[in-house]
Amino acid sequence: MSQVNTRPTKNMNSSVNLDDEYTQDGSVDIHGKPSVKNKSGNWKACPFILGNECCERLAYYGINSNMVRYLTRKFMEGNATAANNVTNWSGTCYITPLIGAFIADAYWGRYKTIAVFSIVYFFGMTLLTISASVPKLKPPCKASDVNCHLTTGQTGVFFLSLYIIALGTGGIKPCVSSFGADQFDETDVVEKKKKSSFFNWFYFSINIGALIASSVLVWVQENVGWEWGFGIPTVAMAIAVCSFFSGTRLYRHQKPGGSPLTRIAQVLVASFRKWNTPVPRDKSGLYEVQDKESVIEGSRKLEHTDGLLFLDKAAVETVNDKSTDGYNNPWRLCTVTQVEELKAVVRILPIWASGIIFATVYSQMSTLFVEQGGTMDASLGPHFKIPPASLSIFDTLSVIFWVPVYDRLIVPVARKYTGHQRGFTQLQRMGIGLVISIFSMVVAGLVEIKRLNMVKEHNYYERLNIPMSIFWQIPQYFLIGASEIFTFIGQLEFFYDQAPDAMRSLMSALSLTTVALGNYLSTLLVTIVTDTTTRHGKKGWIPDNLNYGHIDYFFWLLAILSTLNFLVYLLISRWYTYKRATGVFHVSK
Repeated sequence: MSQVNTRPTKNMNSSVNLDDEYTQDGSVDIHGKPSVKNKSGNWKACPFILGNECCERLAYYGINSNMVRYLTRKFMEGNATAANNVTNWSGTCYITPLIGAFIADAYWGRYKTIAVFSIVYFFGMTLLTISASVPKLKPPCKASDVNCHLTTGQTGVFFLSLYIIALGTGGIKPCVSSFGADQFDETDVVEKKKKSSFFNWFYFSINIGALIASSVLVWVQENVGWEWGFGIPTVAMAIAVCSFFSGTRLYRHQKPGGSPLTRIAQVLVASFRKWNTPVPRDKSGLYEVQDKESVIEGSRKLEHTDGLLFLDKAAVETVNDKSTDGYNNPWRLCTVTQVEELKAVVRILPIWASGIIFATVYSQMSTLFVEQGGTMDASLGPHFKIPPASLSIFDTLSVIFWVPVYDRLIVPVARKYTGHQRGFTQLQRMGIGLVISIFSMVVAGLVEIKRLNMVKEHNYYERLNIPMSIFWQIPQYFLIGASEIFTFIGQLEFFYDQAPDAMRSLMSALSLTTVALGNYLSTLLVTIVTDTTTRHGKKGWIPDNLNYGHIDYFFWLLAILSTLNFLVYLLISRWYTYKRATGVFHVSK
């Protein structure tokens, strides 16, 4: 099967260098023609993508931020049941990206996947708004009506809409950041530098949406009505869809490379088939196609790297592998590039795992930070009290503050000392965030010690709110926001850059699963701690009345785990081998 390179060739008699006119990373326009540099991609295409992400995140957090209140007040669910329903839905929203990423990398490409799943998302949002507005579907319960019962239809339509949204977000979340990065030609030094800045502003747009959701939308839901509280995010999602489609003529597209799972399976099968076959000392003897292009659609060739040598057996050509018709069975013989794809994935996994503890720390903002704040003085003047959950706004404000500071001040200064184009390497950037997260737990623990000392000194054990301002919590929120700038954005950039070219959506989805696993780990730790510390009639670290507890011990536990996680991360990062791409991107006709 012959593959044809459709990139325009140079006319030696022409004064125009076509390498400068067209992108060299294999990207094409919406019609499948080579992308013209000055008419596509780059920052001119990014506002439509960033606008889409901002509005989509506003829609998501507009539901997620206050959903537990809707379930307890309108569905009359208990606190535990409501919390479980919210976490189950949130967890699903971070698992479904694996589905969307696989479809994007294997079959549809990122543009089509985002387009289709955005429409699914909007349909789910519309159904959710209808469920809160139409009299026969709207929950009839009020907070004081303990005997209220909902019909099967009311419950069914509501949860159906939620999980349609979860499916929709699964096709968007892993693809949008990668699709935005696709707008910058990786073979162009200037555009590659801009790509790093894109990830900063991408995360900035996420937090603008989250800020509006956690402030304005929560107020609308509590004071105006849930039909408006869900209706506004639905409109935001409609704007997100329109924003995305508006940039269609400007986008650069990377073609899907076929099923990445199939390629991984082929390397494993071929390696085990050649269990007893020795790997030659001269690695140049391993099988690879002779063309400059990789045989994988939308991918460059990868150079051989040392380590994980067992997988190299898949590229050892034996007598049984020789083919008379020029076609090699990939289940028996794989190219070096295919083997290096799997090596890249294996090497990424330890870095991925280090993000789980960080996500556990991050999850405290919606759990123990809120419970801690609930025992403090939330007054802002004589007539207004701040909901404890609203202090997460300071995390969002921290992100909004640090993104431009990092992009415009820290990177240029760091570049002078490190000589690195991005200021820090991606691994260094993530490591700095891990350190900052340790300090956030230390500060939270110190605030709790001060709170408990006040309780003990004034005998406030039975007092619901002690006279200690809730604003003492601002530093711990602000530090977590700062850590996000380094670790979460670093992860976005790292997983895109180090993922095999034809697996970028899948690796982005994998990075998102750390958030789900971090939440699950937090639940597990709380369960273990509660079970262990309440033995023999003790109240434990996290009792219902925190004045008798010691959640500061839990914060110390997380600080210790985060420190150990950071030390392991240092070892992992020293061992890590960066991928080495070579040749040109494969583009078929």
